[in-house]
Amino acid sequence: MQEKAFKVLVIGGPTASGKSGLALSAALQSNGAIINADSMQLYDGLGLLTAQPSAAEQAQAPHLLYAGLAPDDICSAARWRGLALAAIETALQQRRLPIIVGGTGFYIKTLVKGISPIPSVPPDVRMGIIARRQEIGTPALYAELQARDPAMAAKLEPGNTQRLVRALEVLEATGKSLAEWQELPPAPPPAHLRFVTAALLPPREQLYAQCDKRFGDMLKAGALDEVREFMKTATDDMPLTKALGYGELKQHLEGALSLADAAAQAQMATRRYAKRQVTWFRHQMAADIVLEAPDARKLLDA
Repeated sequence: MQEKAFKVLVIGGPTASGKSGLALSAALQSNGAIINADSMQLYDGLGLLTAQPSAAEQAQAPHLLYAGLAPDDICSAARWRGLALAAIETALQQRRLPIIVGGTGFYIKTLVKGISPIPSVPPDVRMGIIARRQEIGTPALYAELQARDPAMAAKLEPGNTQRLVRALEVLEATGKSLAEWQELPPAPPPAHLRFVTAALLPPREQLYAQCDKRFGDMLKAGALDEVREFMKTATDDMPLTKALGYGELKQHLEGALSLADAAAQAQMATRRYAKRQVTWFRHQMAADIVLEAPDARKLLDA
């Protein structure tokens, strides 16, 4: 007898497209639980700047995998997939519809399509490498990878701390290069899950206007003070320093940019990022449903 397949709703799309609001609407209509698939919203420290759902929104339905990682932690796609699968099982046990939502396309792809079967890395191995990175710096850590695993080092940008830590933790934990693991056939998604994928892709000019407005709203809500506080303990290799708008607001607080110029540059960077995301979701996701405007009912009926 074939095992029952449980529906999992997956909502992807560019930043500022309205994904979070759509997910909440779907959750309220379906007794759903919302599971984050945004690589920046995983972290605690910049909730406003990374557009995490507000406390009021999170009180309306369960929200999982938001702000659960420390700012100096590292999360690979494989690690996120494990966290997401556990969150899906939690939702199913509570008889809730799991609703995955986020703009990190590669995360979504690993969940829906599968990923090469790389063994889990013990937390103490990961934290040991992170501590070493903080002690000797990213360039020295990259040189270490070059010496120990030149094939993988050649595939990485020297300043990509997240991928650098991932490569070293896999090498240290398994004794095998991440490049070798990546060549293995992907492990398929769990057979008892049926993914229904949706891409929310508003018209370009509307999306750009939403990007600009949202950044302005973030500033009004206190994003500048949030960045000022975060800078007190931040180091440049923390994943959250890659959050949209962080670099520009940091430059303003350091006296290099006016607030108006920082905001304008951050808005432009956000629009460019949204454009790249639209391209990815159009060509890589092959969504079951494509929406120009939020429509929770259409998703739930699929």
